[in-house]
Amino acid sequence: MDTEGSQSSLSSGTDNSPHDPCKMFIGGLSWQTTQEGLKEYFCKFGEVKECMVMRDPVTKRSRGFGFVTYAEQAGVEKVLAQNRHELDSKTFVTMVDALRHVR
Repeated sequence: MDTEGSQSSLSSGTDNSPHDPCKMFIGGLSWQTTQEGLKEYFCKFGEVKECMVMRDPVTKRSRGFGFVTYAEQAGVEKVLAQNRHELDSKTFVTMVDALRHVR
């Protein structure tokens, strides 16, 4: 089942809001990182509501970034409190997903 990049049915309907404080941008991922692996990593910080690894629509290869949405903002705060994150032997960056909504 290829669900990478698809939205969860648990979406809270905040897609129309200019900024979701519970949604994080995850950049610099390993090409081998899967949606399942990303979710497993971030579950240790709180309840993950949605998780996506963005993929090229033609090649299906990872684009090296994704998004994680927490059920509560406390999960985001725990992620941001940790200075270094590593998954699949690669250090990656995390930030609150706010900039892509700014016009």
